[in-house]
Amino acid sequence: MAGAGGPAARAGAGRAVAVLALVALSALTPLLGPSAALHGTGEAAAPGSGGVALLRTVLFAALAVPVGELFVNRLARAVPGAPPAAPRSWGVVAAGAGFVAALGLASVVSTGNLVPHDLADLDVGGLHASREGRLALLEVNAFVVAGLCAHSRRPATQLWPLAAVVVAEALRAHPASEHTPLTGAALTLVHLTCAALWTGGLLHALRTLRHWGTPGPGAALLGLYARVAAVLLAAVTATGVWSSLRRMPPETILDQLTTTAYGRALLAKLLLVAVVAGLALRARLLLRRAADPLTACAPARAEVAVLALVVALSGLLTALPLPIRW
Repeated sequence: MAGAGGPAARAGAGRAVAVLALVALSALTPLLGPSAALHGTGEAAAPGSGGVALLRTVLFAALAVPVGELFVNRLARAVPGAPPAAPRSWGVVAAGAGFVAALGLASVVSTGNLVPHDLADLDVGGLHASREGRLALLEVNAFVVAGLCAHSRRPATQLWPLAAVVVAEALRAHPASEHTPLTGAALTLVHLTCAALWTGGLLHALRTLRHWGTPGPGAALLGLYARVAAVLLAAVTATGVWSSLRRMPPETILDQLTTTAYGRALLAKLLLVAVVAGLALRARLLLRRAADPLTACAPARAEVAVLALVVALSGLLTALPLPIRW
C-alpha cells in the first residue's frame, strides 16, 4: 500500500509545489513588473503602480472564475450522460476577492490616483464627483451583489452584476478625452468578456472533469469547451490587435514594443498568448486522435498555468503609462 501510494503522493506534492510557484510568480509579475518594464525607457511610473497592477490582476481573476463557472455549467448540461454533481462553486470566494480589489482601487481613485497612507487621505464622498470614481464605486457594489447572488438559490443571477463590472472596466479604460472612446470601450468589452470565458471556463472544465471521474462525459465536455474556446481565442486576438493598433500606430509599433514599458509588457503578453494557443492546439489534437481523449488534460492544465500569467500581465498593462502616438 505504501508503494502504491508513494507515486501518487509525490505527484500530488509536485502539483501543490507547482501551484504555489505559479501563485507566487503571478503575484510578483504585477508587483515587480512596472520597474522592470520601465527600466531604460525614460518613462515615469505612477505612484503605487505595482499595487494597482496587483489589485487589477485580482479583479480580473475574480471576474473570470465565476463567469467561467456559469459558462461551463451550461455546457455540462448539454453533455449526454453527464453526472449530476458539480464541483463546489468558487463564486462567493471570487466575489469576496473582487470586492477587496475593487475597494482598494476605489481608495486609490479617491485620493486622486495617489497611494493613501491613512484613512484621512481618503475622500470617499468625492468618488461621486468624477466619472472614474463612479465607475470604481459601481465595481465595488457589483461584487457585493455578485457574492449575494452566488450564495443564493439562483447563482446564475450573478451574471448581471459581473456584466456590470465588465462594462465599468471597459469604460474606465477609455476616458472621454480619448480619441473615439466608444470604439475603444467596445473592443475592451468584447476582449475582457471573451478572455474571462476562456480562462475561467478552462479552469472550471478541468475541475469538473476531475470531479466527475468518468472519461466519456469528461471528454465530451472538454470537446464542447474546445470548440467554443477556438472562437474565443480568435475574438481575443482580433480585439487585442485592434486595440494595440489604436494605441500604437502600425508605423511605430515595432519600435514601441521594445522602447516603451507598455510595449514591452504587451510583447510579453503576446508571446504568452502564442504559447497558450500552441497548448490549446495540442490539447485539441489529443482530444481528437489519442486513444484516451483525456490525455488532453495535461496540455490543458499547462494552458491554465500560462493563462494565469497572462492575467497578471493584463493587470500590469493597466498600471503602465500609455504609449505616445507618434
